[in-house]
Amino acid sequence: MTRIDHSRHILPTAANLLGFTFVILTSIRGLGLARNTTVADLTGVCVILFALSTLLSFMSIRSHGRSMLNYELWAERIFLAALITCVALSILLVFDLV
Repeated sequence: MTRIDHSRHILPTAANLLGFTFVILTSIRGLGLARNTTVADLTGVCVILFALSTLLSFMSIRSHGRSMLNYELWAERIFLAALITCVALSILLVFDLV
């Protein structure tokens, strides 16, 4: 698998997760489901990270040469950070720690 093929896998996944977390954030804020703002804040962080990953992945596909690899590397790192944040948020919610 080449680097550009890898970036083409990150883009749709990050975009889908961006939409999913955005719907969750809108539901939490709009319906007042969060007892405190920690859950909404962490969900907001996930939205921002997935948005950045989506943007960088798209830029990686559209660019050439060394800049392509830089965009893709940062897209992967930010995507992983977003996934870790979502896992942490899930653990906090499952064990009712917030």
